[in-house]
Amino acid sequence: MNEQTRICAEIINRAKNIVVLTGAGISTESGIKDFRSRTGIYQLAPETILSIDYFYQHPEQFYQFAFEHLYHPNAMPNDGHRILAKWEKQGCLKSIITQNIDGLHQKAGSEHVIEFHGTMKTATCQNCRTKYSADEMVLRQSKMSDFYVCDKCQTRHIRDRFIKPDVVLFGDTGEWFTEEGFGSILGQIEQADCVMALGSSLKVTPFSHFPEYRMPGVPLIIINIGDTRYDSQADTYVIRKSIGESLAQIDNNLN
Repeated sequence: MNEQTRICAEIINRAKNIVVLTGAGISTESGIKDFRSRTGIYQLAPETILSIDYFYQHPEQFYQFAFEHLYHPNAMPNDGHRILAKWEKQGCLKSIITQNIDGLHQKAGSEHVIEFHGTMKTATCQNCRTKYSADEMVLRQSKMSDFYVCDKCQTRHIRDRFIKPDVVLFGDTGEWFTEEGFGSILGQIEQADCVMALGSSLKVTPFSHFPEYRMPGVPLIIINIGDTRYDSQADTYVIRKSIGESLAQIDNNLN
């Protein structure tokens, strides 16, 4: 165990109110592609395919891409997910705020999870708000031509009842993108005695600004292969290794 990992273990040993921010990097260890790396999703298609405009203009192509690259019902949690769930049960980890839409934190047993960018597990009619499971949408796609159009309501314009996956797309907002939602998240970060950022480049706003709201002197632990803009800030500790391996080393050195 290197010196930086040892220091992080000491910090977590003392912490009683850890808030964790997670990005795609924690799920790559479960076989899910990230977005911006050399082997990421954006090497297959431009970012615009995950925009709200593209969804409304090309719903069928959007769903085809989403089911192929964003929906992973058979993916399993890895050591990183499991250790975070363990720390939550032990009482020191209070909240996970994730950019991920794969549900692996919950599958690992974590209960206090904010899915800031939504989830691929469900989709919602934009008119009557009827919820459909992802499995229902896959079945509809195989049986119907306009599978993305809700048949439980009527509107003058058909696109008003498109069924959109419950993910936050570019140009879109989600349930946490409200004054109340932001207030709840920032309140949790302000109360934290340790903030961890795992597997995120911390480039996508507004998620990227969350570490700024920790109180002065509160340590920020970053475990990520690539650089972030916080790496050289005071009270920041950076580990550039596997998240699962790093968390396992830290966990093994906790009292």
